[in-house]
Amino acid sequence: MSSISFSTATVIPARPATRSRLRLTARGRGVLLAVASVPLAFGIAFAAISGGSALASGADEAATTAVFQTVTVMPGDTLWSIASTVAPTADPREVIGEISRLNMLRGGELQIGQELAIPAQYTD
Repeated sequence: MSSISFSTATVIPARPATRSRLRLTARGRGVLLAVASVPLAFGIAFAAISGGSALASGADEAATTAVFQTVTVMPGDTLWSIASTVAPTADPREVIGEISRLNMLRGGELQIGQELAIPAQYTD
C-alpha cells in the first residue's frame, strides 16, 4: 500500500523594505538638474558657433550660378528623341544618361510641359 503524507510548508517572512538614507532635497534636485544641463548647453553653443562660421566663410566667395539651356517636353517626346535633337552627333545613350543625372530622372518618365536642363557640353 501507498501512503501520502502532508506537511506544513515553512514560510520565511520577508524582510521589510528599508528606505535608503539618501534623500534628495529641492536644492539637490536643482543642482543635479544644473549639472546635467551643462553638456546640453555646450552642445547648443558649439552648434551655433560652428554654423555661424560656415555661413560667414561662404559669404567671402563669389557666388557662381550655372546657366542651362532648357527644353520643354512636348506630347510624344521621349528622352531618345530629345537627346537626338540636342546632340545629333553624340551617342544618344550617353546624352540620355547626362540629362537623367542632371535632372534627377528616375526610369525615364517624362511629363508634358516638364522643363529639362540640357548639359552644357551639348548646348550650342
